[in-house]
Amino acid sequence: MFQANWTSVTGFVFLGFSLYPKIETLIFVLSLLMYLITFLGNIILISVSILDSHLHTPMYFFLSNLSFLDIWYTSSALTPMLVNFVSGTNTISFLGCAAQMYLSHTMGSTECVLLSMMAYDRYVAICHPLRYSIIMNRRVCWLMAFGSWVTGCLTALVEAVYVLQLSFCGNNIINHFICEIPAILKLVCVDTSMTQSVMLVLSVFLLPMPMLLICVSYAFILSNILRISSAGGRSKAFSTCAAHLTVVVLFFGTALSMYLKPSAVDSQELDKFMALVYTGLTPMLNPIIYSLRNKEVKLALKKSLTGNPFGTVLISMLK
Repeated sequence: MFQANWTSVTGFVFLGFSLYPKIETLIFVLSLLMYLITFLGNIILISVSILDSHLHTPMYFFLSNLSFLDIWYTSSALTPMLVNFVSGTNTISFLGCAAQMYLSHTMGSTECVLLSMMAYDRYVAICHPLRYSIIMNRRVCWLMAFGSWVTGCLTALVEAVYVLQLSFCGNNIINHFICEIPAILKLVCVDTSMTQSVMLVLSVFLLPMPMLLICVSYAFILSNILRISSAGGRSKAFSTCAAHLTVVVLFFGTALSMYLKPSAVDSQELDKFMALVYTGLTPMLNPIIYSLRNKEVKLALKKSLTGNPFGTVLISMLK
């Protein structure tokens, strides 16, 4: 069904950041660093969470899911861009574009839901500590994680089906560095009002609603923190919450500006830089802010890497 609508377009050419030749190489280097740090940081977190029995808790179960997700999310978005920059081709096949669109939107949608599940987990842990093990039991954790992944897969499938059934006019130049749906829709030569309506409904479901749940959860958390008598305890809790909310605001803020801005607003150049934030920067910050600055994770790393020169360097970097 899809190929019939793509008879005049068999592949695409990315403009990427070619309009900014003076900083294109800098963007490549920064994107490569973000990818390497994301990959290494998340692999370390997953490995430590599995190997250390002290980290077999709901919090690290969700963080491991987030780490696994971020590896695939960043790989689906940044790896093709990095390969194209090195090869100088800047092209992608139709099937490659369809796969990248589905995979990146699956990971992005799943992350939106998973972040809200993690905020709820922290709410229960801080506001109902005595009932935490009962409320967040193994079965509930698996159901929450499974629900996040299923929601991401299904919503991305709906988006991909609606976009790929449209007819294109033969223009195959995408003013982006990935197959982002808003950029793809600009190549369509038929009415896209139905597709945009579906995208709007899904975007409201995946962006403002999870963010509202996160904000409500952290409002209760902060209210509970204010009751802490120790000034040092309050300061530490506030700094942790501020770091978590910074990542959330970066991720949701840039995604909201991409998918819920008025259709009359044309900001393709700005969209590319914002896409770098939620596909590269926030996946890189997630393991650092959520876990690698955590005392429990650093202790687990120290035990795992004792005697290893690389491990000594890594621990010193995280102090």
